[in-house]
Amino acid sequence: MTAAPGRTPGLRHRILFAIVIAQLGLTSLLWNLAAPLIGMLTSPQAGGRLGREGVSRLYRWCWWTAEAIGMMRIDSSALDALRDEPGGLIVACNHPTMLDAMIVVARLRRGVCVMKSELLRNIFLGGGSRLARYIGNDVGRDMIRAAVATLREGNQLVLFPEGTRTVTPPLNPFKPGITLIAHLAQAPIQTVLIETDSPYLSKGWPLLRTPPGPVTIRVRLGERFAPDADHRSTLRRLENYFARELGR
Repeated sequence: MTAAPGRTPGLRHRILFAIVIAQLGLTSLLWNLAAPLIGMLTSPQAGGRLGREGVSRLYRWCWWTAEAIGMMRIDSSALDALRDEPGGLIVACNHPTMLDAMIVVARLRRGVCVMKSELLRNIFLGGGSRLARYIGNDVGRDMIRAAVATLREGNQLVLFPEGTRTVTPPLNPFKPGITLIAHLAQAPIQTVLIETDSPYLSKGWPLLRTPPGPVTIRVRLGERFAPDADHRSTLRRLENYFARELGR
């Protein structure tokens, strides 16, 4: 989908949007302040499970509220097919908006995100992300080792191979790493295609700028790629697949 033009948001629309942002910010802040205490009272494994479950429930509630008041229309139910799948799985997504990871982990309670390392120190995201044992991306080798380890534990690794939000649709060139992780962990790559008709929180869109109309996001499952020792070739095939599907 491409961003659709919309009318200038009216007062009611702006108020409802402010409610969504306030709920998202307040619940995130409270959870991320409580998460370090939970971490001190639990083992790393138990804390990780509680952290991932907490993040999933928090965002499910926020998106439910946003849909109930008419500010968002999210169709991410296709991800439910992955929820109880046994074994480690890489969930590879394109990245049109800043909301993508939060929408995916809301459905995947075993999801472990690879995220910008500075976000692990963010007051609204850091505590919960550390408790959930999310992985920072600042040191390549450490990130790959941590990603392989979490897959071997049976978790679902949520990765955005573009490395940042899409700048030039349909997608940015892919960063290396995802197919190497798949090979080392012997974990398949499940492609997930995220499409939106809203410009909200695309690259350059400020968080507090009201979007023109309800934010509509659709998530669908794509093909699954088996791990391969020739991970560079697999990366090219993966990128070509996303470009073909999103460019239709």
